[in-house]
Amino acid sequence: MTPRQHATALDAADPLAALRDQFTLPEDVIYLDGNSLGALPKATPARIQQVMADEWGRDLIRSWNTAGWIDLAQRIGNRIAPLVGAGQNELTVGDSTSVNLYKALSAAVAMVLADVPTDAAPQRRRIVSERSNFPTDLYIADTIAQANGFELVLIEADDLPAHLDDRLAVLMLTHVNYRTGRMHDMAQVTRDAHAAGALVVWDLAHSAGAVPVNLRGDGSDAGGADFAVGCGYKYLNGGPGAPAFVWAHARHTARMDREQMRQPLSGWMGHAAPFEFTSDYRPALGIQRFVCGTPPVLSMAALECGVDVFTQAEALGGLAALRRKSLALTALFIELVEARGEGHGLSLVTPREPAMRGSQVSFARTEGGYAIMQALIARAVIGDFRAPDILRFGFTPLYTRFVDVWDAAEHLAAVLASGEWREARFHQRAAVT
Repeated sequence: MTPRQHATALDAADPLAALRDQFTLPEDVIYLDGNSLGALPKATPARIQQVMADEWGRDLIRSWNTAGWIDLAQRIGNRIAPLVGAGQNELTVGDSTSVNLYKALSAAVAMVLADVPTDAAPQRRRIVSERSNFPTDLYIADTIAQANGFELVLIEADDLPAHLDDRLAVLMLTHVNYRTGRMHDMAQVTRDAHAAGALVVWDLAHSAGAVPVNLRGDGSDAGGADFAVGCGYKYLNGGPGAPAFVWAHARHTARMDREQMRQPLSGWMGHAAPFEFTSDYRPALGIQRFVCGTPPVLSMAALECGVDVFTQAEALGGLAALRRKSLALTALFIELVEARGEGHGLSLVTPREPAMRGSQVSFARTEGGYAIMQALIARAVIGDFRAPDILRFGFTPLYTRFVDVWDAAEHLAAVLASGEWREARFHQRAAVT
């Protein structure tokens, strides 16, 4: 049996293989960028057409009631909740990841300010995050820090223990690093931050739908994370710009209910009775207070189709099975690339340790990283590039095959060995990398 035949045999034995049939994937393309934009579920076009033709076109505004548009945010939120270890009615969908992060981080900062007297010494006035966190998270954190007299402190991941002290107010981390694929031990980091007296806000953009997440921890009132946000268009396959989600632990929403605390974007859909149209704002109870504007119905319908696939995955082993396949795919890719790419300047930046690895593999190369990726894309092997030097490959276990891994590694080896990436056309920078 040849190595490629071995990969084909792994696909034949894959209990999740049938899930690939739920997606529209061009036969001549190896798609390794689902960590940036998930593939199109086959059910989505018909569902969007139904919403447009029947619910919007025929029933018009009545569909807010008859088709349940008004309940989409909570309905889809309750379907995402099991994927991230949240309870029912604890998570809601709407707005972008950036906007939801602004809401969640602002709420966390407000709780710190309410709990710590202004004359306390030392004051808890630090928001700590990784220097390599996704830029939008850092930009938003910096804005919130400046508006509240806080300090944003950026650190390396390995230096985190030294910053868990009585100056720390909020720890804001992305569960799986977007560049390297390194995954934090969420439970341990959260426990350590809580022991230091801080709150934790998690970004699940590169986790939800790909790796097991347990936001509620052991389910106790004191356990689990504090706030989380996540993306709808990566591993959840909701389509370009799909709505994101936000979660808050029930202990925090209960406190907000009691003390009438607000998140900063108090839009009408977060009002306790939006159709009373009163001039004063009265927050809705629970997670509903984190809703801001009118739900984008067409985008919500597409996201619901993406989430539907996980219902089918549950019958085949659920997230545990997806995680096993993810680790097998990424391990095989690392093995093949390092064997075939030896001597070509590739440096693995993704952890080898399975418990520390998300569902992607990243290699750094000091010269030509962008051009190498463009040469691969020209060969219909689609990954992406992250400045300054990262070639990034995402492995979505719902639809990525082992033979895709084998073929992608062969193409990468050929691009490096032939030097074709040096062609001028591969060095012309596009607006999106």
